[in-house]
Amino acid sequence: MAVPRTQPSTQRDLLNLPVIGSFLRWKHARTSMQAVLLAVSALILYDGFWGPQLAPKNLAGVLPWVHWRGLVVLALLIAGNIFCMACPFMLPRRLAKKLLPANRRWPKVIRNKWLALGVLLVFFWAYEAFDLWASPWLTAWVALTYFVAAFAIDGIFRGAAFCKYVCPIGQFHFVHGMVSPLEVKVRQPDLCGSCPTKDCIKGRYAQRPEPDVLRHSRETNAAQDSPSLSALSWSAKSHPHPDPLPQGRGSPPSLGEGIGVPGKSLDATRGNSNSEPGIRHSRASGNPSSAGRVGQEPAPTTSESSHRESKQSSIKEPKQAERDIAIPAGLQLVQTGCELWLFQERKVGNMDCTFCLDCIQACPYDNVGIQLRAPTSEFRKLDQLHSGVGALAQRIDLAALVYVLVFAAFVNAFGMVAPVYALEQWLAGQLGVTSEPVVLGVLFIVGLVALPFVLVTAAAWSSRALSGSRETLAATATRFSFALIPIGFGMWLAHYGFHFLIGALTAIPVTQSFLADFGVILLGAPQWELAAIVPDSWLVPLELLLLELGMLVSLTVGYRIARKQHGSMARAIRALLPWAVIIVLLFFTGAWMMTQPMEMRGIILG
Repeated sequence: MAVPRTQPSTQRDLLNLPVIGSFLRWKHARTSMQAVLLAVSALILYDGFWGPQLAPKNLAGVLPWVHWRGLVVLALLIAGNIFCMACPFMLPRRLAKKLLPANRRWPKVIRNKWLALGVLLVFFWAYEAFDLWASPWLTAWVALTYFVAAFAIDGIFRGAAFCKYVCPIGQFHFVHGMVSPLEVKVRQPDLCGSCPTKDCIKGRYAQRPEPDVLRHSRETNAAQDSPSLSALSWSAKSHPHPDPLPQGRGSPPSLGEGIGVPGKSLDATRGNSNSEPGIRHSRASGNPSSAGRVGQEPAPTTSESSHRESKQSSIKEPKQAERDIAIPAGLQLVQTGCELWLFQERKVGNMDCTFCLDCIQACPYDNVGIQLRAPTSEFRKLDQLHSGVGALAQRIDLAALVYVLVFAAFVNAFGMVAPVYALEQWLAGQLGVTSEPVVLGVLFIVGLVALPFVLVTAAAWSSRALSGSRETLAATATRFSFALIPIGFGMWLAHYGFHFLIGALTAIPVTQSFLADFGVILLGAPQWELAAIVPDSWLVPLELLLLELGMLVSLTVGYRIARKQHGSMARAIRALLPWAVIIVLLFFTGAWMMTQPMEMRGIILG
């Protein structure tokens, strides 16, 4: 059954722009961006290991900690998860998929965010404990470890396991991508309901080229043996796809893994914990037009599809049993589907989305785009089932990740202001230790674990008591965690924006110095006085503006969450009040930090 291509959309879509859209539609767009960043990463590694170890004169001391971090938060604010789209760690990972089996399932016990959360905590502590910002050599080792980890993990496990379950940078982007103005999204949901092959998640296969004589013999024999060949021919010609679908290298373990409870198959969410996630491989029967569908129910009508879109929270999937089936002879994968297992028909928002463009390239009907949206629209869908993620309001692991990232924005900035040194000395005296890593370890445990736990528990208890809610403390804390994302992101913007604005031009002299080591003189001697791109008098007002905007958006999001949960305005305000106190306290804490003297990292002073 043929499915029509999508009609030209009037929706604001990045792919519709004349130059950018044409580039992103190009099959090798992402690879070209990754190649550029991979070349930059190679230069950073080289200079980090063998260049001068004075950080402001080394590519590894300047580009990652001044430019990359600043550009990343700006990109998230303006466009979305651009870094993951161009991630240089993915090119070695693609090589690993070719050289290594990549056929193991990611362990169920860690199909969540807890491992990534642990890696984040270690990184935030190590950044200050070992002064990574001041050590090009250690920075190079961190980057190299990243490359090796991505290569090893994705060379062993199916799909994009490293991105989804391990990468701390990716988790930072996933969480803050919720406030981004762009989203990879289906244009016309009705077309997805009629699609027989679901290439956006399964990938697209085509027949391998074969000698003319062999092909002619095979077609002749098939025509004699199967009078219904013409009814099946669409799958190999107009829309090639094997039937049954091969469960090959890198294929998803489930069409909707994570739609129910994270880390469990759809069967497990219904009480069958012995059943592994998988794609059911069975030929549709009794209807020639359904030939080529793989374990799919008859395509729903337009009204049924629309009803399903509006009732995603009650989606019922058929039970699925995994069968590892090799790719049939004569077929080859020509385009991978989403390796993070986000089924486009039921994908909601940017959580776990790397903007990899695979779904856009795989969809044969041009029905997936990068669409403009209201930046806070994703917070209205916390109870809606997200394909590959589940309902955000039920993800305790995701809420813990959010709280750590929010409080880390303030703790990380606090590590760069003058009062932190007095606090470290006092704490060292109280503990009777002289080791800075130990002292910082205590500070980070308090600031990123103990303090958030106490504040969140108190806020959740107060919110329930004031509103008369019967939700558990964990459920309330999970639901309102997302209200803190904008204020946390505002702090990241203010902090990283500060370093970028006062040090953006340092890329020029450090590049001049690097090239001079190879005898290439560019624009004369390095101009080390180059640094800021805005006057100093602009910095504090800009930082306070970003923090204030973050606070206002957090309060707005928190109110919408409370109103949707409790209905009446009075109950919603009472439920929000404790969380509003935390949001306002975070604002004043950040404002105080931004007015303190901060280290000018990555810049040569004097």
